[in-house]
Amino acid sequence: MHRKSGLVYSSDSDDNGEIRSAKLFGRERPIHHVLGGGKVADVLLWRNRYVSAALLVAMTVIWFLFKVAEYNFVTLLCHISISTLLVIFIWRTAAEIFGFRPPMIPQMILHENTFRQVASTVHKRLNHFISRVLDGASGRDFPFFFLTIICLYILSVIGTYFSSLNLLYLGFICLETLPFLYERFEEDVDRLAGKISREIKRSYRKFVSQFLNQIPRGPVKDKKIR
Repeated sequence: MHRKSGLVYSSDSDDNGEIRSAKLFGRERPIHHVLGGGKVADVLLWRNRYVSAALLVAMTVIWFLFKVAEYNFVTLLCHISISTLLVIFIWRTAAEIFGFRPPMIPQMILHENTFRQVASTVHKRLNHFISRVLDGASGRDFPFFFLTIICLYILSVIGTYFSSLNLLYLGFICLETLPFLYERFEEDVDRLAGKISREIKRSYRKFVSQFLNQIPRGPVKDKKIR
């Protein structure tokens, strides 16, 4: 089966009623490999449920403190630092007095490899998305270009009703839930997206044949070489 790049699920033969399933956005690898295939993908797909749940709870608490409790960022950061230092100091002092185990503080808390993996995944996905959008703008992948325009317009409308913090929190919730739900209901989503893609392609061909091709074009004059 010939598979085109972009949001294309079948060849032009689907106008005859033939339905051929394919992966979303024309991908051939599993969603885990598309997301990077490492710890970041495990978190987004809830392979490591404790870390995923901890991130979701932490982001919810941060959103609540900033949006509902109206905490200032500097004030919140200072209060968290003070509380952490006091807990460690009291714990270590009590351990020396009562003779139980003191807190173990690791020398390396934030590993460099984790930051590199996250940055590499974001860099690859962003470059791929930008190249796809530019290809669509040049007419090579119209369905994906049309879908991008619609998504950006919807996002701009949502942005008029939500603050930046709410948008960031909503984006994080989508990032934590949509890949997991897609992996779980992959066949149903691919089937529905394939139908939508075929309808967009059919409408575009109809628009071209009924409107764009009806525009009269003058004869092309050959330029004289002097």
